[in-house]
Amino acid sequence: MPRLVALVPIKPPRMRRAQAPIRRAWLTHSKPLDPWDLRTAAAVILPAAFLLPVLPGHPGLACPLRTLTGIPCPLCGMTTSVEATVRLHLRDALAANPAGVVVALAAVALLAVRPRRLVLPSLTVPVALAATWLFELHRYGFV
Repeated sequence: MPRLVALVPIKPPRMRRAQAPIRRAWLTHSKPLDPWDLRTAAAVILPAAFLLPVLPGHPGLACPLRTLTGIPCPLCGMTTSVEATVRLHLRDALAANPAGVVVALAAVALLAVRPRRLVLPSLTVPVALAATWLFELHRYGFV
């Protein structure tokens, strides 16, 4: 005998909200990253850091924010820092932008370890950008 289908939609049971306060939810949230994309970027960054200093004229792009306003962006000095890191000139790398050392080491680690899954806490990138911007503002005498 065929089953009868209800014509009235059945509402799913109501879910309770998490017991943790809402304001803490964004602190514990994490974002999964695609390791393939990051390894591809690492495979481009490291050879470029070796090759850029030996090219004639040392081509580079000026920071648009600093060119237009005189205020450095959080990534000012990143190319110089990564180039110095791969040549093991850590003092010069840290003086240009400490995040460049972290990026170069992360690139080497991604190529060497080849993780299948990467998870990053949500606040990592905004906090890192704020810290590097404060560093750059201090370096150029704004703070």
